Amino acid sequence: MRESRSDRIFYMVNNIFLFIILIIVLYPMIYIVSCSFSNPRSVTSGAVWLWPVEPTLLGYKTIFENKDILTGYTNSAYYTICGTTLAVILTVLAAYPLSRKDYALRNPIMLIFTFTMFFGGGLIPTYLLMSNLGLINTRAVMIIPGALSVYNVIVTRTYFQSTIPIELLEASQIDGCSDFTFFRKVALPLSKAIIAVIALFYAVGYWNSYFSALIYLHDREKYPLQLFLREILIQNTIDAEALSKGQMSIEDMAARQSLFELLKYSLIIVASIPVLCIYPFIQKYFVKGVMIGSLKG
Repeated sequence: MRESRSDRIFYMVNNIFLFIILIIVLYPMIYIVSCSFSNPRSVTSGAVWLWPVEPTLLGYKTIFENKDILTGYTNSAYYTICGTTLAVILTVLAAYPLSRKDYALRNPIMLIFTFTMFFGGGLIPTYLLMSNLGLINTRAVMIIPGALSVYNVIVTRTYFQSTIPIELLEASQIDGCSDFTFFRKVALPLSKAIIAVIALFYAVGYWNSYFSALIYLHDREKYPLQLFLREILIQNTIDAEALSKGQMSIEDMAARQSLFELLKYSLIIVASIPVLCIYPFIQKYFVKGVMIGSLKG
């Protein structure tokens, strides 16, 4: 078909709009990477606009000189892998029965799940609960409390409802297929998209988690990466008391401030690389799973 003049104008305007959106999204990422490789003075003075100025690895050198970084990476990987695996299993096992219209307790259980999205006990009751369960200062405290997200259960349940037709279940039952066999051999293979989506959601949450570690963990050998990065950032801030007592010169203060600004960008890159490396492999499932799983409530 020959494009009309109005179609060409529409495509041109649409391409310009999408290009502007691309620049808006892409520029902050390029800026952060450039700042992380630039000289601290250039970052502080605002000389960095697009490409690194006076390239240096000082920020990354400062980070990886900390002997705890490898421990943090190992712990975060452990929490992320174990937590994501457990969370995906629990989410799928909870969502599938709730998607079945022949399940009598579907609505009461869903009401209880939804209630927890709006009301919670708060920090102190949660801490007392973790203490009574004996989870304080254990690796399990980083995995078990966040092992089920009601939002992800709702999305997964909706995916099952909109993707797996009831006729398929009825046909399998006529052939003598049990509910567990249908779930294992039919429902799960058809749900790779939503499993990839919720796995990404859980993995990002576990990888970026630091508040739970700050509250519940006391042993440094169990700290996740985020806590060690936080310590590095705090250690390089300016001590106002030391400055007022003359223990730090103006030059030292300026150097410390410049390094602090550089570390902010370097820490973002160090903490984001694992997630950025994983995302391209599940992007095709991510788009499909989010769109299908959010069509109906």
